[in-house]
Amino acid sequence: MRTVLPSSHVTTEVSRSHAAQVLRLAYLPVMLVGLNGLAVHVVDSGASPAWLLPVLAGALALSFLVEGAIPYDAGWNQPRGDRARDVAHAVVNESLNLASVALLPALADRLTLVDLWPRDWPFAAQVLGATLVLDVGISLTHFASHRVELLWRFHAAHHSVTRFYGLNGLMKHPIHQMIEMAAGVLPLVAIGLPTPVAQVLAFATAIQLLLQHSNADYAVGPCVSSSPSTRATGSTTSSGPAPATSTSAC
Repeated sequence: MRTVLPSSHVTTEVSRSHAAQVLRLAYLPVMLVGLNGLAVHVVDSGASPAWLLPVLAGALALSFLVEGAIPYDAGWNQPRGDRARDVAHAVVNESLNLASVALLPALADRLTLVDLWPRDWPFAAQVLGATLVLDVGISLTHFASHRVELLWRFHAAHHSVTRFYGLNGLMKHPIHQMIEMAAGVLPLVAIGLPTPVAQVLAFATAIQLLLQHSNADYAVGPCVSSSPSTRATGSTTSSGPAPATSTSAC
């Protein structure tokens, strides 16, 4: 005999399904466009860059809330004795990022080879252009880290995790973090990277790491999932570098 559910129960389940779908579609643009756009506005308006810290804290809180609401794997939301380790890595690596931004004016005097920075561009366009250069440097370093034994020894810490969640993005060896950022930032400093642009870059990098390693089963469009299975990379091996696999959502 078939059980007939009350209409109120069916309505509630449909509402939850619709809400989950909206959250899946909204999470990426809110984080990637909304919060990065807010960071651009804060810095470009002349406000203290310290305001980026509570915005980043809000992004972290939102990340955990969405992971709880639409998890790819509910089991990954449970700590495995790794929370203190991951928090420590996040604090150390973000502190290094903040320190590098604070030191930028002094470094620029020594490391700028020729001032070619397009200061007449809109601030948002400067940030976008810098982001592309930064991403190329970091991506090439990541590619090399899966093929060069010395780099892999530092990068392997990032692949030692056993679950996906937001803080995993900053679960990196500090030396590898510095190598990655140097590869991405030094070409920008060489042509006159302004400190305000660097401030937004540091913020945007943190947002990207939250998204890339999130346990949220979010989507990049109505038909394309961006779950952890499509964002995963190779795992740690004892014998040497693991192959870097494709991170394409397609």
